[in-house]
Amino acid sequence: MTVTADEATGAGAARADWLHIAREMADDLATDAAEREQAGKAPLDEVARLRESGLLTLLAPAEHAGGGADWRTAYAVVRTVAAADGAVGHLLGNHYFLSHSARFFAGPARAARIERDAAAGRWCWGGGIASHEPPLVLTPTSRGYLLNGRQRYATGAGIADRLVVRAAEYGTGEPLAVLVDPARPGVVSGSGGDTFGLRPAAGGGVEFDSAPVAAGDVLGSLSPDECVLSPFSSLAAPTARLVSVQFCLGVAEGLLAEVREHGRGKRSSWQPFSPQPWPDGPPHDPYALTAYGELAVVARAASALAEQAVDALVRGLARGEDADDEECAEIAILASVAESAASRAAQEITTRALDVIGPDGASARHGFDRFWRNARTHTLREPVAHRLREVGDYFLNGAHPPFTLPA
Repeated sequence: MTVTADEATGAGAARADWLHIAREMADDLATDAAEREQAGKAPLDEVARLRESGLLTLLAPAEHAGGGADWRTAYAVVRTVAAADGAVGHLLGNHYFLSHSARFFAGPARAARIERDAAAGRWCWGGGIASHEPPLVLTPTSRGYLLNGRQRYATGAGIADRLVVRAAEYGTGEPLAVLVDPARPGVVSGSGGDTFGLRPAAGGGVEFDSAPVAAGDVLGSLSPDECVLSPFSSLAAPTARLVSVQFCLGVAEGLLAEVREHGRGKRSSWQPFSPQPWPDGPPHDPYALTAYGELAVVARAASALAEQAVDALVRGLARGEDADDEECAEIAILASVAESAASRAAQEITTRALDVIGPDGASARHGFDRFWRNARTHTLREPVAHRLREVGDYFLNGAHPPFTLPA
């Protein structure tokens, strides 16, 4: 597909507008992020602000009254918001993937109908379709389907306008992506659990007791069996993994920015007390400068890998159904490489950055610990060992990675 100069200029201007909105949203969230995180309340006000800003419908096509933006822009928005408030960034990233899921698993007409309804209602999407969860059971009836079971963790539980969940069809066991209206009878959202991080992200359990599902709300198969999903549908996995990447990078960069501002003009915890102090002006402690340098390298290296993976994904998505298995496997591997690097960067930066501050970093009034807790809660759900095994098998044996969606 050829893009004209005018189209490229227009797309660039639109991207700049969305990033400006995201930065304003991030600045707003940052003012009381630590207090809200400590309170752990459901992010009803935050979702309302996202809705008013237009960010919830950013990915919906313009012809369906959406923002008409691409995934490159959506990823940048997630990263910007996550740097200010990890819980809201996590919620928004999952919303983008789940709201886009009909594009991957449903036919074009069904996906267009769902996108029109979602844009008109400015829905906030939640749920989860990873294979980690015990499957729900979807039973056919004369009027559609009934959904039964309990999902232990669903993002946005209790606040989402729509949920996308994974269910096994009764009798066949085929895994299916299912769209559910949580306001319908038989849907009960539970508590957010007792995690030490991402507490205000509105995640939690959901129970389905003969919840009605229309036939048109069964999006499609999630089967990893060969030839069930098209190569294009398999791009759902790297698309979701790159949401995880942007969240990790946003949290890491957010803490680095706060620690940098806090550390300027303050005595380093490593700086010895002596009758000959360091010169006035910017910090000169060589130990602190080395630590900042090392963490900056870690962040920039992970960011470069993420950019490479996003570039490949955007090209693959643009090819649509013309994308082949080998191309999509390479994209999936690049996403796994980026996720491994971003996960490690988030863990290292959110741990070591506090060392530079020293004891003052433990002060609850700063809320620096929320970055570590949010990053660690997320990375525990997605161990990098699985991604590294996939990368190694592809590098050594040329094996295509299995179709697995992140939690």
